[in-house]
Amino acid sequence: MSALSVRGLSAGYPPRRAGEAPTTVLEDIDLDVDPGGFLAVLGPSGCGKTTLLRVVAGLHPARSGRVELAGRVVVDGPRGVPPEQRRIGLVPQEASLFPHRDVAANVAFGLRSRRPGVPRASRAQRETRVAQMLELVGLPDLGGRLPHELSGGQRQRVALARALAPGPALVLLDEPFGALDATLRVELRTEVRAILRETGTTTVLVTHDQDEALSTADQVVVLRDGRIVQQDTPDALYAGPVDEWVARFVGDCTILPGTSDGSAVRFELGALPADAPAGPVEVVVRPEQVLVGVGPHGAAPHGAAQHGVEGVVAGREFFGHDTLYHLELTTGTRLLARLSGAGSHDVGSTVSVGVAGPVQVLPTDRR
Repeated sequence: MSALSVRGLSAGYPPRRAGEAPTTVLEDIDLDVDPGGFLAVLGPSGCGKTTLLRVVAGLHPARSGRVELAGRVVVDGPRGVPPEQRRIGLVPQEASLFPHRDVAANVAFGLRSRRPGVPRASRAQRETRVAQMLELVGLPDLGGRLPHELSGGQRQRVALARALAPGPALVLLDEPFGALDATLRVELRTEVRAILRETGTTTVLVTHDQDEALSTADQVVVLRDGRIVQQDTPDALYAGPVDEWVARFVGDCTILPGTSDGSAVRFELGALPADAPAGPVEVVVRPEQVLVGVGPHGAAPHGAAQHGVEGVVAGREFFGHDTLYHLELTTGTRLLARLSGAGSHDVGSTVSVGVAGPVQVLPTDRR
């Protein structure tokens, strides 16, 4: 049984003015999350991902479809179980802690159960649970502090502790790291993923950050214009996008025209084996697949599909752990190459270019 099952879900918003039509934001959404699984809902702004989260949480009505939590129907068309009765924990982007309550009181808030038939925890039970949660998120000595006395990362940990304290069936993360600086964002999402894995909590993360989705989730759903375009594991999604839009959205790439004979694909950088129907195709080349050699006629490093394709380094961006090169071939084609470390190719230098397979091949009618 799925921990979360969504079938045929559609939702939208009423017209803003008289005479206008209602807005459809989600249409015919189907997805499942296994118990203890971590699903990322990835998409650009306005694609409907936050509306999906709000419908699951009970903060926005559906127009049609069903949502089940561990087999229990919580959404049936426009009817639904009240939010406080769904056993869902929510961690918003800005933490949204009560500013007048200390950390311990914020975490304890969710333990004051309002679910029918569930007895309210005693004060001693609440204090014990709060201590457990603060220990879990690495803040055992900060229970007496007020939210304004905490860093941004600490506030998000408190928000996570508050969401986990009642033992929810599902935790929803609404872009919880977006307001943090880049370094802290990476550190905190790694810590949060470890905590959720340790507790076995089923989780849905809503994000527009491709790196965040690919690095934290077991499964990734890509939304576009209110519909699911693809659902897959992070590695399968990156290596096998269903169309050009997904290929470009989940990472840097260059799309090159090519021709398949059924067993191999030929394109500007050479030929590689490929399982694709015969005919015109589009070849997806990721920057880490592009191999750069020294000199106009030097061989590209071992593994290139073809060596001797000449290009010029038009630009470079150094990121510490790697360097992203902007290359321009003599044909005018531009592509990206990502090499580890500082690299050794200066802007304006002439290089030989190849590509290491396998490459993803898309039929031209799937643009």
